[in-house]
Amino acid sequence: MSITIVAAISKNNCIGKQGKLPWNIPEDMKRVKKLTTGKVIIMGRKTWESIPEKFRPLPNRLNIVITRNTDYSLPDNVEKYPDIKSAVIAHKNEKIIGFGGQHIFEEMIQIADTLNITEVNQTIEDGDTFFPKIDKTIWKEIWREPHNGFDFVEYKKIYEPRT
Repeated sequence: MSITIVAAISKNNCIGKQGKLPWNIPEDMKRVKKLTTGKVIIMGRKTWESIPEKFRPLPNRLNIVITRNTDYSLPDNVEKYPDIKSAVIAHKNEKIIGFGGQHIFEEMIQIADTLNITEVNQTIEDGDTFFPKIDKTIWKEIWREPHNGFDFVEYKKIYEPRT
């Protein structure tokens, strides 16, 4: 099983503001599509709802929404699970992407083996959703591609913390 997290984060680890991305980076959207196509993407309900309706479900990937609301209605081609563990077990032989938001990232960073991060060269003062700190004793940067205003960065897990 391989679990990767895909996220864009600001200098202060902000990933969202009032249910939206606090930036518009077309190159990042293209990269997200490339990294997630053909894979299983796990997202929380708020992340699902933040995707404009005309783009949902994201095409050419299995969209999974995590919600404890058993009555929450989703299209037939979108799977729903009450927690990340059940979704991961159901798809243990597939490539899984942690897609957001904050609570999904906080839980999935514990089980992920790769982080594909777009580091946005901004500080978002009034953000309300954040990515967990990337602990450099656990994660090693293995690749970086600088751009104007952001970098694409890949990290691999080098250490399994004791829990």
